[in-house]
This record gives sequence, structure tokens and C-alpha cells, in this order.
Amino acid sequence: MTYSINWNLETIFPGGSQSKELQERMALLTEQINNYRTAVDAWTPGGADTAAGLANLLDASATISQGFSQCGSFINALLSANVNDNQAKLLSGDLYAKLPALQAAQTVFSKKLTEISEDHWQALLSAPALAPVAFRLSEIRRDGKELLSEAEETIINTLSLDGVNAWSQHYDTIVAGIEIPFTQKDGSTITLSAGQAFNKMMGDPDAEVRAQLFDTWEKTWAAKEDLFADTLNHLDGFRLSTFKLHGVTDYLKEPLDYNRLQKETLDAMWGTIQKNKQPIVDFLTRKANLFGKEKMAWQDQDAPIILGDMEERTYSFDEAADFILTNFRKFSPKMADFAQKAFENSWIEAEDRPGKRPGGYCTSLPETKESRIFMTYSNSVNEVATLAHELGHAFHSSVLWELPELNRNYAMNVAETASTFAELIVADATLKEATTKEEKINLLDAKMQNAIAMFMNIHARFIFENSFYQARQEGLVSPAQITEMMTAAQKESYADGLSSYHPHFWAAKLHFFIDDVPFYNFPYTFGYLFSMGIYAFANQKGASFEEEYIALLQDTASMTTEDLAQKHLGVDLTQPDFWQAGIDMVLQDINNFMELTEEYV
Repeated sequence: MTYSINWNLETIFPGGSQSKELQERMALLTEQINNYRTAVDAWTPGGADTAAGLANLLDASATISQGFSQCGSFINALLSANVNDNQAKLLSGDLYAKLPALQAAQTVFSKKLTEISEDHWQALLSAPALAPVAFRLSEIRRDGKELLSEAEETIINTLSLDGVNAWSQHYDTIVAGIEIPFTQKDGSTITLSAGQAFNKMMGDPDAEVRAQLFDTWEKTWAAKEDLFADTLNHLDGFRLSTFKLHGVTDYLKEPLDYNRLQKETLDAMWGTIQKNKQPIVDFLTRKANLFGKEKMAWQDQDAPIILGDMEERTYSFDEAADFILTNFRKFSPKMADFAQKAFENSWIEAEDRPGKRPGGYCTSLPETKESRIFMTYSNSVNEVATLAHELGHAFHSSVLWELPELNRNYAMNVAETASTFAELIVADATLKEATTKEEKINLLDAKMQNAIAMFMNIHARFIFENSFYQARQEGLVSPAQITEMMTAAQKESYADGLSSYHPHFWAAKLHFFIDDVPFYNFPYTFGYLFSMGIYAFANQKGASFEEEYIALLQDTASMTTEDLAQKHLGVDLTQPDFWQAGIDMVLQDINNFMELTEEYV
């Protein structure tokens, strides 16, 4: 079957950035926020109708949240597909200008919850309309106790628009102007966008191409290091100032609270990974040997291994879709049916063209109960995995649409569960189809790239951000210092296993500049290992897995991560055993790779 490589945004708001329907929805959003604020002010907790009043406020808040997400996802989609859509940039500013009024109303709401006595609170949570969202309400009440006065919170939220939010948007503006020159074999020079250059730099089978692009890539980001350093300093500086105003001294508090994760769990995960670094370094060294090098160079980590006369398998977009659908169906017919709907309804923007943002993501559209997926597809096995990954995100959202809005707000660490699970399905399916030893080596390597990213690259990001936040607490950090921190973090994380590093990775990586939540890195590693446990569970359960899997996904916003794992998998995340079990699955792949490649060294 033939599927479109461009997404359809017209079914959301027709007319793109000139859409009248979008303008009307944003105007209605302003009215709804004003009405919500009036209702919050009028609500007096403690009376006989407290539960009914609270339920009504939750309904009003849900309507606003869904409208905001609908508009925000649409506008962001416009900007992703065309970084030069200046009207969309203005619309984004108009939308986010509505946030302070909403946040002010939410501040008053949260603080009113804290006024309710503990006995009355517990009685409220047993009310039929509130019991399903009791966990989330308790979180809101807990957070309300840490808020400053309404006036102070309003000032902070208003200043955020031209503070942390503006610096994040400033990063996007800088990146939109990034152009990477590339000299082709015929001597002609073309200009690549950041997304195109990255895909080619990390995936081209020609080592000279990768080396040339990496040298240009590093120099390009270094040339603008002052701009990126200013942006990072002020973005995270704003965060630290906000933490200080709220009496928070631990910069990890917010990301841990957001991910509903205990520090003991995070430490257990990284500690167990740290003890298993050597086999991964050995893998990287073996791969470098296959390339005729003593140690692995940064730009060669994701490069394909082509041995003998093997030709690397490629998948057109339509072939990738068929492959994903076939293999999803083996684990979950509902997941396969959903993915087919996404392909048939043109929910995916996959075209490889200039003017697009780098990277990929999945975004939710709660008012129409849809998703949209953004990526730049380039026919490789890795891109098939990426496509499956984003479809996993979309499936996760789809099984939550009928739940209360509060119970759909799952955190990023568990958000990576369904996506990485979907990716694992595809990785193992490609391996099973291998017909030669050379092809199996190629596909094992492709599968290992994810593990290396999770255990090495993302660990480096975590180490770097720790170092940066510690330094930023003392004052501004220079570009040279930031670059030194990044290189040191990479050397530590990779256990000195590389021959070259990416000093300006901190500038090139969008995740450091996202204003939503700090430490936008460790959730990926968590989700990867958590999904490994679910994958093993799926292989044990067989036909009964689908419903149990959906039940787990539906609980992802309704309990702590530790409770989620205990309820559905029967494991204790604060202990190393669970993490080691997932890592052992990776080590088995490494052992297979080492055995298969022995004769080629």
C-alpha cells in the first residue's frame, strides 16, 4: 500500500498559520481561562458541595488544557515542518501569552486545596467523581504547599514568557539559521540543514563522508558558541533563580517529582549501568577494528557495518510501514490497527527536505483524539526503528483518551516505555529476517546503537548537566568551560573508550534547551530499560500480554513509577536486580556480536 510522506494538518485547523479556526479556538481559550478564574475565585472549599464544585473545576480545567494542547501541537507542527513560517512564530507567542492568566488561576486553585483539613481531604477523595483522580489531586495539593503567594507566582510566570520560554525559543531561532556545507564526490558543494547533516554524518557508509561532515558540524556549532552559551546560561539561570525563590536547593527535585521517581531509583539505574560499561567499550572497540581503526571515533558510532559483499538493507517508507504493521500485530493487534490508522490518515511527516527542524517527536491532539508524528525519514533500518518508536508514543496516548484528563498526564520516563517497546519489536524482527552472518552483524550493530545511546551518550548528558548546574549556581559559565564540561562528561561516560569526542554536543543537542522540564535525558534511559522488562514479560505471557500491557499504560499517570513497576511487573526499581536483568539482555547481544565478528578482526 502507498502512504503519504507528508502529514495532514488540515483536519486539525484548516489553513495552516492563516487558519481562522485556529484564531477562533485561541480566542475561545482566552474566554474559558477567564471563566475558569472566576469559578476558582468563587469556590469555597469546606462546604457540603465541595466535591461537586471541585469536580466542576476539574472539568473546566480539562477543557482548557485540551484546547491549549490542541493549539500548541498544531502551531509547533507548523514550525517543525517549516522553520521559516514567521506567522506560526507569532501565533506561538500569542498562545503562550495566555499562560500567566491560566497559571494564576491554577495557583489559586492549588492553594485552596491546601486549606482543606486532612480528614476532609481523605473524605473528598472517596467521592465517586474524584476517586479516579485521587492520586493526581494529591499531587496538586502537595505542590500547592510549595507555592508562593498568587501575586509572586504570577510575576514569575509572566516573566517566564520573556525568560525561560524566550531563551528556549531563541535557541530554535539560532538553529533555524544553521547551514552545513557538504562537498560531494563530484566536487560540488551543497548546503544541508542541521537535520539532514546529522542523519548523513551518523549514518553514511563512507567513513570519509562521516569524517568530513563531523569536522564541519563541530566547527559550525562552535562558531556560534557564544550565542548558545548565553542561551543555556540564562535558561538554566532562570530555573535556578525560580528554585531559590521557592526554597528549593536541589536542582534534581523538579525532574524527579515530575517523573514521579525516587532518587534511590535513579541512583540504582545509573550505578548498575556504570558497573557494566566495559563490555560496551569492548563492543565499540571491536566495531572500530572492523572499520580498520584502533578506537571508535565519535561520528562512527552509528555508522553501518558492511562486511564482504553485503548490501545494507533499506526500506522505503511504504515498506517500513508494512514491516512495522506486520510485527506489531504479533504482539498486539490493537497496536497494529492503531498504527495502520496513523499511516492511512496521514499523521506522519516524513519527507527528507530542507527547511525542517532536526529530530523527531510525537505530539497529541486531545480535542480530536489524534496524534501527529514528525521525523525526517531516510530509508535506513534506524529510521524504521525511529518510526516505530514514535508510533509507540502515539499508541500510548490513544489508550488514555477515554480516561479523565488528569490521568493522561504521564511523565516522560514512562512516556518512553511504549515507544522503546515498539522499537525493540522492530529491532528483533529485522534480526530474525537476517539470512547471512554479515547481515546479522549489521543488524545486531543497529540494535546496539540504541543501547549505546542510552548507557553512554545519555549518561554523558546527565553527567554534563549535573556539572553545569553546579557551576551555574556560582555564576555565568563561559563557552570554554561548558565545552570542557561536555568533553569531560563524554570521556567519563564512555570510559575513555573513544578516539574522538564531540565538544560542542551541548550546543547541538536540542534537549538541553527545552524549557518544559530540566534534565530532559535520564527518562530515555529509564524508559529503555523499563521497556526491556516489559518486552521480556511480553515474550513470557504470549496472547494474554496485550490487555495487561494496555492496563500498565493506562496507569502511567495514576501512581508513582515505583508503584507502577511493582503492580504490573512485580519488581523493586530501587534495587539493582531489575536494571541488571535488562542490561544482561544487551550483554547477550554484545556476546553474539563479538562471536560473529571474531573472524573479521
